[in-house]
Amino acid sequence: MAKKLRSQQWFGKKGKDGIIYRAWMKNQGIPDYEFQGKPIIGICNTWSELTPCNAHFRELAESVKRGILEAGGFPVEFPVMSLGETLIKPTAMLYRNLASMDVEESIRANPMDGVVLLCGCDKTTPSLVMGACSVNLPTIVVSGGPMLTGKYNGRNIGTSDVWRFSDDVKSGQMSQEELNIAESGLCRSQGHCAVMGTASTMATMVESLGLTLPQNAAIPAADSRRKVLAQLSGIRIVEMVKEDLKLSDILTKKAFENAIKVNAAIGGSTNFVIHLLAIAGRIGVPLDIKDFDRLSASIPLLANLQPSGEFFMEDLYYAGGIPAIHKELDSYLHQDCITANGKTIRENYQNVNCYNRDVITTLSSPFNNTTALAILYGNICENGAVIKPTAASPHLFKHSGKAIVFENIEDYKLRIDDPDLPVDENSVLVLKNVGPKGYPGMAEVGNMSLPLKLLEKGIKDVVRISDGRMSGTGFGTVVLHVSPEATLGGNFSVLETGDLIHLDLEARSLNVDLSIEELQRRKNNWKPSPPLSDRGYTSLYINNVEQAHLGADLAFLKGGSGSEVKRDSH
Repeated sequence: MAKKLRSQQWFGKKGKDGIIYRAWMKNQGIPDYEFQGKPIIGICNTWSELTPCNAHFRELAESVKRGILEAGGFPVEFPVMSLGETLIKPTAMLYRNLASMDVEESIRANPMDGVVLLCGCDKTTPSLVMGACSVNLPTIVVSGGPMLTGKYNGRNIGTSDVWRFSDDVKSGQMSQEELNIAESGLCRSQGHCAVMGTASTMATMVESLGLTLPQNAAIPAADSRRKVLAQLSGIRIVEMVKEDLKLSDILTKKAFENAIKVNAAIGGSTNFVIHLLAIAGRIGVPLDIKDFDRLSASIPLLANLQPSGEFFMEDLYYAGGIPAIHKELDSYLHQDCITANGKTIRENYQNVNCYNRDVITTLSSPFNNTTALAILYGNICENGAVIKPTAASPHLFKHSGKAIVFENIEDYKLRIDDPDLPVDENSVLVLKNVGPKGYPGMAEVGNMSLPLKLLEKGIKDVVRISDGRMSGTGFGTVVLHVSPEATLGGNFSVLETGDLIHLDLEARSLNVDLSIEELQRRKNNWKPSPPLSDRGYTSLYINNVEQAHLGADLAFLKGGSGSEVKRDSH
């Protein structure tokens, strides 16, 4: 016997209640038969003109609708809070958890049997998946796709070049006019960043978790095949409802482990760690930050993509896409994990070919033998910190240097280019109070621009440490997500300029050369700064956000309430 559709708790009712649920929907010109037992599919859309990466989603949603209708379902599109990484202040990460609440409650409160999540820009993917996990209906993800590769003076450019251009202008190697020309060629089509930044990492993550159809991550937004994938996803979600294939069936511990291994092979964003931990917390899968190092350590970098390599997401798709990466990792992956199309992950990649070994290399001859992700521990970061070795400088993998400490982002901006700043190429830049509570929202400021006096000497990288994050498009020897953050009054809180810091990547350690007694003396004298807000959502966030090593979710959002609506208002 077929399971009764959840939507029939609304549209299948008799009397007054049924009239209210159906009649007001009919004012949109919907005939009565649409409410007679068809699967109702919600299209959760993060379209917004303030989220340029997702600005083509109204059109993409139409392709999803065609698929739903073709399969005998009925589509209902609804908006949720959209987080545009490039515009939103103080940081989109502050609102990731708020958007997830919007998604969760919108899905639970409304007559849906299944959901299509339309996401693209960095935080829209984890926020939508987090919210959907807490309801746990049949769900499929459709990403918006990357931009076409940027062009400037006859060469390819992408978002990672923003950091290079900025330093070149700062040091006088590039004029403002040249920067304006480069800017015009950087974002030349719809879609999210064209490199393996956070948006592309998130698209890869959901494909590797099994939440999408194959090839979701890399098809360019401007490619007609992106619309085809959207339509096929619309067809598939109706089938998933009939099969009752829910998120909890797909998101097993093995699926999370697969995603971590694939992230290592693609050189994914460090933000992958904090978002995957949050998703695991919502679906109830035990995942520890130590798992990321354990599962990544033996996997070399296979994808030659910026910022760790040379090529772009467009090139990755033409080379075979993420399924070709999966096939190369066959011996590492849990091959039996079920995916959204009902097939195992291995069934999805077993007949895939690689068409460009410059872009997707082999395990026997990888692009870089260095792992793409490592977790550090020590007296600076008792609960862990994150570094991306493939985007770092090998000569700094083991380094000792004196700290130059900035107490907050304003202090950094005020002093970084001061000619009297006592900094040289051996210094370690330390930025405090940019973590979840301290910023608040844990901004992408960890890959601090270098002081002008070092750029003028030709120095391109120094060790940088913060309790914040960095853009997935960024690079450098940057230690991020220090936990506990400075705002909590731990060892990281009391670092001072001149302290000797030791980074040892091979040993996975980060320490300051101070005795326990000296650290305790400083902590006894430490005074917390007042919170930046005492009202509204920001206050709620500051008072409830967990630390980075736990995923920076709000503590009361862990787990889920399921899809049942406890009370009926009519």
